Amino acid sequence: MVESRAFSAPGKALLVGGYLVLDPKYKSYVVALSARMHGVVSKHESEDNHTRVTVTSSQFNNDSWSYIVEENNAFFPNSVDGKRNPFIEMAIFNVFTYFKPDLSNKLDIQIEIFSDSGYHSQAGSVLKRNSFKEFSYHSHSITEVPKTGLGSSAGLATVVTAALVSVFNPNLDVNRDQDLTLIHNLAQVAHCQAQGKVGSGFDVAAATFGSIMYQRFDPRLITDLPEHSAGQIYGQQLRSLVNQVDWKVTIERVRLPDQLRLVMGDVNSGSETTKLVAKVISWYNANLPRSLDVYEELNCLNEEFIKTLGVLNSLAAKDPNRYAQMMEALNGGGYKRIMAFSELAKLRNCINCIRENFRLITKESGADIEPSVQTELLDACMWLDGVLTAVLPGAGGYDAISLITTKDADIRSQTEGNSAFDAVTWLDLSQADIGLVEENPIHYQDLK
Repeated sequence: MVESRAFSAPGKALLVGGYLVLDPKYKSYVVALSARMHGVVSKHESEDNHTRVTVTSSQFNNDSWSYIVEENNAFFPNSVDGKRNPFIEMAIFNVFTYFKPDLSNKLDIQIEIFSDSGYHSQAGSVLKRNSFKEFSYHSHSITEVPKTGLGSSAGLATVVTAALVSVFNPNLDVNRDQDLTLIHNLAQVAHCQAQGKVGSGFDVAAATFGSIMYQRFDPRLITDLPEHSAGQIYGQQLRSLVNQVDWKVTIERVRLPDQLRLVMGDVNSGSETTKLVAKVISWYNANLPRSLDVYEELNCLNEEFIKTLGVLNSLAAKDPNRYAQMMEALNGGGYKRIMAFSELAKLRNCINCIRENFRLITKESGADIEPSVQTELLDACMWLDGVLTAVLPGAGGYDAISLITTKDADIRSQTEGNSAFDAVTWLDLSQADIGLVEENPIHYQDLK
């Protein structure tokens, strides 16, 4: 009998903490999104004399990556047909190395990947569904379909890691923080190695734990690992890092206040985050100590924003009448009525000052964090009924915009036919505070 399990992990939007998230001393606020990456894993005895891991994506022109894994090759996955995916490879390598399985009984492990529509451009796709799920199917390979910047590589690394961990630990329970931490640590290592650099890790953390307040780990935790070819030494150090080392990472679960939701808009242009980050780091190093002052001011604003969201959460429970008046003001009460509520005024002022600082960095660094065309778009959003804040998530640029709105705000109808919003496609997703979950594998069958 073939054993199957399924897992899914959310995409993300970094609302505050852009660029500062790279430094372990600064906090950021990450919202997990309803767009999810899915993995359905099955295992059975191999029909040949090899342990094989095959990852397929019927959604994207039947993409497939197949690897042979052998203990005498230090568990490093060898591509069967030359097709490679670094995120899949590093997940395979690190999970096998961590568990050090006895491969005398050869395994055939199959993982089918699905991604919700929010991750990619939907141009030319065909929707297939069953009673439980629906996915967009493309006639091109996954590398040829434009991404929307929601963290697809982090989601892929996380669900493939979870799927493989479940093969070697049948008792895996993603409702246990201990098991989630194992998956998080392994997925962080795999994701960083696949990228060839150690990023902040907020995307993998959100894929694992959901909406979070986040402070990163020291990148040396991963860069200090030995070369993959070190074999047993690498395995020993990986297990020590995953099981015993205190990563000193802050991951606190958060949620947007009641009756507020996240609205994401795709701007159809896209930015290369690595180039933006390189320019900002160069600007920062060349302008010390003034650049540090800018970062410290941004950090104070970020922390005030996070704190005030917490105040709203408490207020919704303690003083529902006043909270209802706040929501009414946002839904069409006008600027003066909105700003009469100190909490709403504080949130807006924080975002305005954060944006002002990023426009300064944009001007001085040459990195288009908030280019003028995006400034005009965000400013236009702030005049829409129901909008509390409007920002460029993550590293900024031309990728997307994020709005915090009331649950009653109809952004689509307010912007339809308005030329100021011609470049925006409002994405059919929302915040979804939960992280990695186990799904029913039957729910992925018979998609038509």
